[in-house]
Amino acid sequence: MTINTPSLQISEKVKRIPEAMSIYINQLVYDQKRKGKDIVVLSLGEAFFDIPIFDLSKLDFVKGYHYSDSQGIPELREKIVHFYKKQYGADINSKDEILITAGSKPVIYFAMQATLNPGDEALIHEPGWLSYQEQLRIVGAEPRFIPYDIPTKDFHKYFTEKTRMLVINNPNNPAGRVYTLEELKSLYEQCRPKGIYILVDEAYSDFVSGDKFHTMTKLVPDKDGIIVVNSLSKNMGMSGWRVGYVITTANLIKNILKLNQHIITCAPTILQYYMARYFEDVITITLPQVKDVVAKRERIAKLVDDLGLKRMEGNSTFYFLVSIADFPGSSLDFALYMLLFNQVSVVPGSAYGKSCARFVRVGIGAESEERISNALYLFRDLINVKAYDPLHVHLRLEKEGFHLFEESIDV
Repeated sequence: MTINTPSLQISEKVKRIPEAMSIYINQLVYDQKRKGKDIVVLSLGEAFFDIPIFDLSKLDFVKGYHYSDSQGIPELREKIVHFYKKQYGADINSKDEILITAGSKPVIYFAMQATLNPGDEALIHEPGWLSYQEQLRIVGAEPRFIPYDIPTKDFHKYFTEKTRMLVINNPNNPAGRVYTLEELKSLYEQCRPKGIYILVDEAYSDFVSGDKFHTMTKLVPDKDGIIVVNSLSKNMGMSGWRVGYVITTANLIKNILKLNQHIITCAPTILQYYMARYFEDVITITLPQVKDVVAKRERIAKLVDDLGLKRMEGNSTFYFLVSIADFPGSSLDFALYMLLFNQVSVVPGSAYGKSCARFVRVGIGAESEERISNALYLFRDLINVKAYDPLHVHLRLEKEGFHLFEESIDV
């Protein structure tokens, strides 16, 4: 007997969301490594620090097995607030102006969900981290984009009657740009009178060279109209622990907390207690290594320039956005060729906005300077080729058992 069953649907909203291109590239990297290939990994969004394991026996593991405060345990909130005061001169109330959750990605989404209605628009300054726009679409808001070369004083020219949020990443992933104090003041003066939130992702706040980092939480002490997000992932080299936090007004924290309760419950309890106990120890160990990475970036920047490669303005974080110049294919074509035939992984710049489509992101946090240097010479050789056949790459992808990324930069 044949039973006719209806097909099961997949949400149209979810079907329209593309893969995360950086993760797509890194999945290819993991596959190539499993096959025994030596890949120079310039596609990872993290730096690798030497961090010891502190004494776990001093933690209360009974508590660690169970739920904890949905807003984050008070001890860790206080440690983060103290750090922001000492490091950046910002005053934050640990009781009601900060919420800790399972990584900064969810809390960026929660902040968008808590402040935007369907049909609202949010502006992203390119290059913009690739998940901002997709999270906005999930919320039901419409992402709009400001090209990377537009001065901050002119951002208001992109405002519409529907604009309710501006998203910036300071310092910027992937260009390494730091917004000056004057620029941040200008943005606040443009946004707040129009009822526009400024969401500032400060995930790379310690990876700063030359320019002094200014947190929006110091510029706007009462947090009115600002949402600041950070995490332990980048500055402390703990991306796998998934501990992030948001700083904003008490009223907005109260509303973000409701989302956290229904979706996350709480950040990992045992990791919160671990960090509350060893926060200062970790900072003492990691901050000097952060400075080492920034110094390494300065040396690599000189090599990039000496090779005649063009890069987007910026001197912080552990990334570069490097131009592919007159390479005859797209930045995705370039990245796939570099990986499949030169064993070097980079991320296509098109992931970070339409105005970045002729760049690729080069991350220096996971490889030695010697290997990075060798990769940059291969990079220079590839951008100078006169002809390129994408079919060559597509056949190789098929042979390796992977699909071609469905790219769209019509944003």
